[in-house]
Amino acid sequence: MQTVKMVVTGPFAAGKTCFINSVSEIDVVSTERKISSEAERIKETTTVAMDFGRITVDDDLVLYIFGTPGQKRFDFMWEILSEGMLGFIVVVDSTRPETFREAKGILHTFRAYAPTPYVVAANKQYLPDAWTVDDLRIALKLDRNIKMLPCVATDKESVKGVLLELLYSILEEMKAG
Repeated sequence: MQTVKMVVTGPFAAGKTCFINSVSEIDVVSTERKISSEAERIKETTTVAMDFGRITVDDDLVLYIFGTPGQKRFDFMWEILSEGMLGFIVVVDSTRPETFREAKGILHTFRAYAPTPYVVAANKQYLPDAWTVDDLRIALKLDRNIKMLPCVATDKESVKGVLLELLYSILEEMKAG
């Protein structure tokens, strides 16, 4: 049996925990804690260490999905979680342009940890104020060859599509290497 470790990262409140919860076949192992600071009250809880989910693709392949905390004060977990990853996903909230610079920084940080395949998931694409994938690509200064995918983190099929795109990239790299 082959296992593939993927990391889901991105800014605070981008949708990482929802992304993993919507597709994991096991109850997600989560380190959610109540948020005490009023300044961060976009949501009620935050991930402080990691989220962990699992997906059996077939008899020969299992995906282990690790979600990172989005808050800067927990970024010491990023390098730990990136160890052994074969690819990563940067989740971006398409409706919060104030987080785009942070998302770009997170992407560069993870590229420095390991030169693995990655995709960018443009979350909340169903909302009327969401930036289009093309506008997000420009805002994040991403090359055309980087896979930037529309996503709804609460929709299992949407999340599966993003995971499959990353998996295809990982398998392509494995064949080439």
